[in-house]
Amino acid sequence: MIIKRDVKLVLLIGLFLLFLCSVGSAQTKVEKKVEKKIEKLCEKTMKAMQKQQYDKASQYLKQVFLLDSQFAKAYVIQGDLYSLMMQAEKSVEAYNKALKLYEKPKPMLYFVTAEEEMKCGRYEEAQQNYLHYLNAYTSQPPLLEEVNKQLENCKFSIEAIKRPMKFAPINMGSAINSEWDEYLSTLTADEEEFIFTVRRPRDKKTICNFCATEEDFYNSFKKDGIWQERQPLGPPINTSYNEGAQSISPDGRYLFYTLCNTDFGYGSCDLYWAKRIGDRWSRARNFGPPVNTKFWESQPTIAPDGKTIYFASNRPGGEGGIDIWKTEMVEEGVFTTPENLGKNINTKYDETAPFIHADGRTLYFVSDGHPGFGGRDIFFSSLSHDNQWQTPVNLGTPINTPDDEINIVINAAGTTGYFSSDKEGGFGGQDLYYFELDERIRPIPVTYFKGKVQDAETGRTLEAQIELIDLETSQLLTATTSDPETGEFLACILTGTNVLMNITHPFYPFYSENFQLQESYSELEPYEKNILLRKPKIGNTFVLRNIFFEFDKSELLPESHVELNKLVTYLKNNLTIEIEIGGHTDNVGSNVYNERLSLERAKAVYQYLISHGISASRLTYKGYGENSPIVSNDTEEGRALNRRTEFKIVGYK
Repeated sequence: MIIKRDVKLVLLIGLFLLFLCSVGSAQTKVEKKVEKKIEKLCEKTMKAMQKQQYDKASQYLKQVFLLDSQFAKAYVIQGDLYSLMMQAEKSVEAYNKALKLYEKPKPMLYFVTAEEEMKCGRYEEAQQNYLHYLNAYTSQPPLLEEVNKQLENCKFSIEAIKRPMKFAPINMGSAINSEWDEYLSTLTADEEEFIFTVRRPRDKKTICNFCATEEDFYNSFKKDGIWQERQPLGPPINTSYNEGAQSISPDGRYLFYTLCNTDFGYGSCDLYWAKRIGDRWSRARNFGPPVNTKFWESQPTIAPDGKTIYFASNRPGGEGGIDIWKTEMVEEGVFTTPENLGKNINTKYDETAPFIHADGRTLYFVSDGHPGFGGRDIFFSSLSHDNQWQTPVNLGTPINTPDDEINIVINAAGTTGYFSSDKEGGFGGQDLYYFELDERIRPIPVTYFKGKVQDAETGRTLEAQIELIDLETSQLLTATTSDPETGEFLACILTGTNVLMNITHPFYPFYSENFQLQESYSELEPYEKNILLRKPKIGNTFVLRNIFFEFDKSELLPESHVELNKLVTYLKNNLTIEIEIGGHTDNVGSNVYNERLSLERAKAVYQYLISHGISASRLTYKGYGENSPIVSNDTEEGRALNRRTEFKIVGYK
């Protein structure tokens, strides 16, 4: 499920080798007999290369150089050999020797030299050789599009290197990493659970006949700030097929992932989802049409709203290659027709490995289509207030390199990145690392509300719906449910916004709070609180914490509409309930003034409910002024709590 760089350069080298067969040595004069022997050795070298017998090919070339150390074509073949062996520095050295030996090098030699220089991060040299390639033609050269793209990459890279990002990766250690490959990680918003893909050797249970390895999920839990020994996720998630490229929802309740090479899917790779109930995962379910097709769908990531899922696919209808798409889970297991993210994100090349941050507005992804360092780089784009994706930003060096990057995951606080690398000093293969994120590429920080929903009288845990809504825009930020067995929940809270939280259950009046969080890149203390829901008994009073008025007036502010509409819905779903709207103030001002203001505000809510279809026969209103405080008025915080609107259950029809 890792997307590797394509083999177009290998194909180009193959064409170049054919071209070389008709080209003699440059600036060397050897006897005919020796020349024939050299040509024969070159042919043997190329045949050995085609069979991937690289050691044998190297031995043939050594014999060539003993016969003629100035034979230019042999250095080109040597450059090709090192390229196939993925030794770019040696390849560049060989090609440059050939360029010096040829009196008039063929344009293609400039091109392949520049391609290898890109792999080494030698961007200024590559830029010159791409320009030499273009200047060698009087008419439009072949590979013009590729060369122009690489020249754009050179220009970007030369400047980006001058502004490196802060980057000090730390290996996650033996509890996470092993001699096998570990990659494509994900974690919950509270950073207490870490799930990642492990590619291990196939065993006797592996179903894929042509696979030498098998991919499975492992997870680790954090205890006292330390990641514990990893464990396989086990059945029913792990099977004898290849599972990988996963995303766990911020609350840890849903796992979305990729399953490949099965005999029961729709394409080569399909998207699946599973739900956690208590400490168990449900059986995995295929997304099905219209999301999964006969094409390749992979690498899902879920937004904090609990419904928007981004993924990569090569399905038709995109910008070209692999694109990033999105779908919405309108109800559990039901998905909308995917939408392409459009030209601001996708190019005619490949965009893969999407990761949507817990802020819901910052998308990280891998691309070889936007200007970068030559391979597949990691980018991010922010969603504007009019819901348009902005021009992607390259994460810069040394996070991105001339090699292919795989993916990145950012914690909710926006301070730490997680990625995989096969750099030296690891445990073997791809290892997982973490690093402090440079402030220039951080998303909006997010904290979280964590707790448990219970019945106030019995203490019984409840499965309730939790919604976090931006009071200014009425936009849903996060939606989740508490666990039906434990009652536990976790909901992301976006900093820099005034957030309304509603907790609803079909048999209880809704519970609400609001949070005003300042925008900050520092880590924020999470909110942890158990929510006690009270049944709608006669005499029970419920505070409406998100009803707002103009200062010293009774005009409702627009921010009140979200909560008022919740109350409308509750009353429409419970047609026998009769309520009293109560208005309350603090003790600032005269008692007479406060009673009048509280009465007018209660009346404003009463009129709103009537205007939205609630019968007046079910409603009354009353102003209590300053006479029923719930806390002391001695502090500003206390006075703010006493300025409130409530509804009380007064009867049943």
